[in-house]
Amino acid sequence: MKKRNGGRQVDQFKALVVNKTETDFTVNVKTVSIEDLPEGDVVIKVAYSSVNYKDGLACIPNGKIVKSYPFIPGIDLAGIVASSKDPRFKEGDEVIATSYEIGVSHYGGYSEYARIPGDWIVPLPKGLTLKEAMALGTAGFTAALSIHRLEENGLSPEKGKVLVTGATGGVGSIAVSMLAKRNYHVVASTGKESEHEYLRKLGAKEIISREEVCPEQIRPLDKQYWAAAVDPVGGRTLATILSRIQYNGSVAVSGLTGGADVPTTVFPFILRGVNLLGIDSVYCPMELRKQIWERMATNLKPDKLLDLIAQEITLEQLPEALSNILKGKLRGRTVVKLA
Repeated sequence: MKKRNGGRQVDQFKALVVNKTETDFTVNVKTVSIEDLPEGDVVIKVAYSSVNYKDGLACIPNGKIVKSYPFIPGIDLAGIVASSKDPRFKEGDEVIATSYEIGVSHYGGYSEYARIPGDWIVPLPKGLTLKEAMALGTAGFTAALSIHRLEENGLSPEKGKVLVTGATGGVGSIAVSMLAKRNYHVVASTGKESEHEYLRKLGAKEIISREEVCPEQIRPLDKQYWAAAVDPVGGRTLATILSRIQYNGSVAVSGLTGGADVPTTVFPFILRGVNLLGIDSVYCPMELRKQIWERMATNLKPDKLLDLIAQEITLEQLPEALSNILKGKLRGRTVVKLA
């Protein structure tokens, strides 16, 4: 486990606080104290957090993410242990905390300090910096878990092309880069013509439009195009992908930006043996979670992660970024610097 100095805690610090009353809804950077934080075994001096779609939802009045107010959002954080009641973690340890209830019902990473249960914390793997860990974050973890599950189900580069939908988003961008690093022929799907060069730099061999992936009419079974797919979109897009996956291929689905309803039939499953793999990054077991983080630090770590995929902002710039992610205006990953 990495260790370094600088984790000692202070009494007051800055955080992004969301509050909702009967008459008002606010998202402001405020001064809070250690006593304001929820119970937890480990106090972490947060170095970086990141911007996720769920965080954007947490910062609008009807996002249906936050359960009680006031609240500090941020489903991802990485930093240095300031104090610990958990024997697994000591002052100065570099750690990651994502998922579980963080940023949903437990104060999250948009704060210079966080207090987290030890069972939710992963030691920072060798090969990753704290900033790189948040350039990956939940989006990177989801992409890596998707690839891990696809490979468990028999995917390898010689099997054929792999489709990535929503390819300029967080999960999509990292999935494209991770797959390219493992020598897969990546077909990236996007609705943004201006981002084709970006996707090529990430390693995409082909770039197709959303309309090519999801035409107006969905056939129960279509031509077999791809050996597998990483799909953070869902909805009609997922239905079309299932009809076009090669025999015994797999689709890893992790999102629903395209909708929760999937208008498909049983035909892809019973006539082509297609596998639909659900990807849950929130309650992924800790043993597997650590394994995936180790893979992200080694054979899945995207090339030029910080140069190509990530941009850095401050806590004060965060409200605008959270608004933009809901509008589909962010590319790749946005890292929030807190220390």
